[in-house]
Order: sequence, then C-alpha cells, then structure tokens
Amino acid sequence: MKATEAAAQAERDDPGCSAERLPSAARGGPVSHAISRVARLHRIAAGKLLRGVGLYPGQEFLMMHLWDQGAVRQSDLIKVVDLDPSTVTKMLQRLEQAGHVIRRPDPKDRRAVLVEATDKSCGLLDEVGRAWSGLEEYTLAGLSAVERAQLLGLLARVEANLCTETADCPAAAKD
Repeated sequence: MKATEAAAQAERDDPGCSAERLPSAARGGPVSHAISRVARLHRIAAGKLLRGVGLYPGQEFLMMHLWDQGAVRQSDLIKVVDLDPSTVTKMLQRLEQAGHVIRRPDPKDRRAVLVEATDKSCGLLDEVGRAWSGLEEYTLAGLSAVERAQLLGLLARVEANLCTETADCPAAAKD
C-alpha cells in the first residue's frame, strides 16, 4: 500500500475528535492537516490555562525569554519570538500596563529600547511553569514515557524539515 493510501486509510479508521472527514483539498497532506488541527487545539488549551495567570497566548514566550536573559533590546526580542514587530509591540504594551515589563532607552544607543521583566512579573514565573506543566500532562495524557520520547523526536525531525524550507527559521539560528 502506498504511503498516501495508508494515510487515507488511517484517517478513515481514526478521524480523531473531529466528526468530519479530511477535507478533499487536504487529502494529499493528512499529516499536515493533523498538525494544523493539533496546533490549533494546543493553542486554545494554552490560552485557557494562561488566562488563569493573567496572560494572553504568546506573552508567556516573551516573559520566558526576559526571565532567562534579563534586559534585552526590543529588536532582539522581536527576532527571538519571530513575530511581526507590531504584534510584539502590542504584547509589550499590555505587559507593561499590567506591570510585568518595563521599557526604557538603551543607555548605549538611545535609539534602541531595552525591555526587562519587573520584580512583580517574577511571581508569574512559577504560575507559567505550572500552566505549561499542566498543558504538557493534558496534551500527552495516555502516552507512555517511550511514546512521549518518540513524539518529541519525531516533532524535532519535522521542525528540522520545515526549517530547511524556511529561509529565516528561528531554530536554525540556535544551531
């Protein structure tokens, strides 16, 4: 049986939590369709957990970087999170209004802006950690330790494959 036929059969046998079948336009990419569905559901679940902490989805990545790195230039933060500058600016405005970050001119280059986590935000660190741990357990419920390790390895390979197709892949910059 060809790989596409096997994937189509698997989709018919186990359509996941969706009652609908694979859309006809996605039949050539059942794995890509599944990844999109899973990513969407994962983001929704993360959003629910983060709301309890007082953050919007994506803000935790900014905060994680600031907690780990200390003060960084806003332009560097934009590169790290690989989001549109206007999106990051809006996120930072919200975080600043909530008292979680401060922005100030860089004393070495007054044109640049430094962003730093506040002492108040450090209280979020444990809460964000618990939210992510809860999300991990919720996401991987029913998978054995071996299956979890296999999934992590497979996702790393998928990410590497996608990075070869992306000129400005953020993961490639880490290597």
